[in-house]
Amino acid sequence: MVTKPEKITGSEGEGEPADDPLSWWLNWKYMLPAWVLIAGLIWLGIRYQIDSQIIAAGVFLIGLLSNAFAWMLGIIAAVPLIGPLIVKVLSLGFIWLLNAVGYLVSFVAIRRGYSRDVLTYRGVTIALIIGIVIGFVLGKSL
Repeated sequence: MVTKPEKITGSEGEGEPADDPLSWWLNWKYMLPAWVLIAGLIWLGIRYQIDSQIIAAGVFLIGLLSNAFAWMLGIIAAVPLIGPLIVKVLSLGFIWLLNAVGYLVSFVAIRRGYSRDVLTYRGVTIALIIGIVIGFVLGKSL
């Protein structure tokens, strides 16, 4: 006889499903303080005239480790009609920037005689771009 799988419950057996330990960054209770911390660090850095590169590195590190940037893009994408367009434009710029830097590095390397290395580098770059596109397509289809 086939039985239905039991519902996963919390530790006290209250009937509530257990939280996924990897989904903490989806909760606004964690992300809102992260963005307040980022804004506070920017304000303090400007107030005490800290080098802008140090401020940018701190913001990048906190945003990357806490997934705050992904959360903010999710909030922007939730706005009807215009939100998904803004997110697509922001992510498309990254791919263009990656490709433009690749062409610039290729030009300089070819002028210095590293044409064989350029072929390897461009192959890795194209593989990365194809991987990003495949990941985007799979993410949208699932």
